[in-house]
Amino acid sequence: MNIFKRIFKIGQAEAHAAVDQLENPIRLTEQGIRDMKEDLEKSLRALAEVKAMAIRARNDAEQYQEKSKDYENKAVQLLQRAHKGDLPATEADRLAGEALLKKEENQKLAVQAKDDQEKFEKSVTQLDGNVKNLRGTISKWENELKTLKSRVTVSNATKTINKQLAQIDSSSTVTLLERMKEKVAVEEALAESYGEIANESRSIDQEIEKALQNSDQRKASDDVAALKAKLGLTQAQAPAQE
Repeated sequence: MNIFKRIFKIGQAEAHAAVDQLENPIRLTEQGIRDMKEDLEKSLRALAEVKAMAIRARNDAEQYQEKSKDYENKAVQLLQRAHKGDLPATEADRLAGEALLKKEENQKLAVQAKDDQEKFEKSVTQLDGNVKNLRGTISKWENELKTLKSRVTVSNATKTINKQLAQIDSSSTVTLLERMKEKVAVEEALAESYGEIANESRSIDQEIEKALQNSDQRKASDDVAALKAKLGLTQAQAPAQE
């Protein structure tokens, strides 16, 4: 009785062919679990039936044993009645012999029923072990299925994210970003250039203003000298300077 045969579907060629598509192994595992549950139901029915046969064999053995004792008691009663004179001896012997034959027949039936009971109980033990193993296997694969589904969820999410990242890398977005960096660099250089030009413009203005200031100072000095000459103050102050 190979109740675990269908579980090996997961390891068969179609399972290997379905590895690239994660949904197929999940469906295959779910189908395998459903098949195992059907096998479990069949095994439970078989277990119940064999248990019933074991119980019936035990009851039959007890009944045959009781009948065997009852026929033996009847044979004794027949002989006792004949001994008391209540029953002809020949009739008592004949009936007592029949009772003993019935006793022997029921004794054999009791032994046979007892043997059947032992065989059925042995089968019950084996079936019960198979049922426990099958339940454990189903529980294991149900947990494996939960883990597999979780892994598929994580894998799909990771695949989606990675696909998006790959699409970003392969699209013009990166090129656009590089162009934006280049444009910013150009704008920065241009701003620096305008700054230098502005500084140069300020320097020229300062030179012009300085030149004009020097001219004004020289004119003022000349005006003072002319005024002194007019007043005759230049020659008068010369000895004082010595």
